Amino acid sequence: MSKEKSRILVLDDDPVVTLSCKRILGAEGYDITTVDKGEDALNKLSKEEYDLLISDIRLPDINGITVLKESKVIQPSTDVVIITGYPTLEDAKESIRLGAFEYIEKPFTPDFMMNVAKKIFDKRGWILRQAYIEEFKDSVVPLRDQKNPVIFYKEGIWARPVKNGVWEMGCDIRDDMVSGEMLYVDYIRDLDVVKAGEPFARLLTGSGKIRELNSPMTAEIKELNPKANDVIISLQNEHASEGWLVWLARVFPLEL
Repeated sequence: MSKEKSRILVLDDDPVVTLSCKRILGAEGYDITTVDKGEDALNKLSKEEYDLLISDIRLPDINGITVLKESKVIQPSTDVVIITGYPTLEDAKESIRLGAFEYIEKPFTPDFMMNVAKKIFDKRGWILRQAYIEEFKDSVVPLRDQKNPVIFYKEGIWARPVKNGVWEMGCDIRDDMVSGEMLYVDYIRDLDVVKAGEPFARLLTGSGKIRELNSPMTAEIKELNPKANDVIISLQNEHASEGWLVWLARVFPLEL
């Protein structure tokens, strides 16, 4: 389906958010409908077809997680993006388990929201060559892995459960790759435990910019990805970053 014909339903009781989505995505050619109650959104979905539902969690009538669950019954093919000003790991895990495409913290930038919509509607993407997959298969993460889904956090930081209580986490650097600058990940040395919101690594760019990569959770670091920078260089050279991420650390989440 072309972008011009794609229909988006925005559910949020904050008029600033609905107006922002309408302005940002409407300017890109999407057909935008806004509602402020969960029941109204479900009624719309039962009568009309939508390609994407963008829903807040805290609503005046029913919870956004309930809307997500019910929407997948009414229109299973509709992609859902959850937005919230009060992010929690449990809500993120439950949202992804129920089939949400992404879980986003408010406030978000216009560019970030446009990139989310682009990822959903641009089904072509880029495909890694088989030789590349074989070389880096233990270092790259597929975006649409239903068994171990990726959960996005603020500023492109992401995490996903792997197995035996272990999680992988990293930073979505696909937008940085588009600039053509060389990128390099510098890990913080001798770090055994990282706290939520504190850096576990830094992203360095060819122009000298430094961006701290903050952990989405308090966790014990199990291992760092020794091939991270090799993968990043290869992704830039192969132009194959659209459907793949690079994990930077494997961790055990800690309950503190």
